[in-house]
Amino acid sequence: MSILTKEQLKNFISENNIQSIPDLYASLKNLFKDTIQEMLEAELSTELGYEKYEKKDKDTPNSRNGYTQKTVKTQFGEMEID
Repeated sequence: MSILTKEQLKNFISENNIQSIPDLYASLKNLFKDTIQEMLEAELSTELGYEKYEKKDKDTPNSRNGYTQKTVKTQFGEMEID
């Protein structure tokens, strides 16, 4: 089972100017970082019960008003996430 079509892979390679294995690793590291970031934001929305910038239907006066950078260790090495 393929997650991406060949056309999507070709576009990914072209858009990221991948010409070597190190280029590929760098692009995959960035993709992995973005995926972790999105997962953490989704987890926060689920835990708090409201989406980012949502003003209605909140049961709390708290707001999501910023980020703190963190370093995570992965198979791709250390990376900074917000």
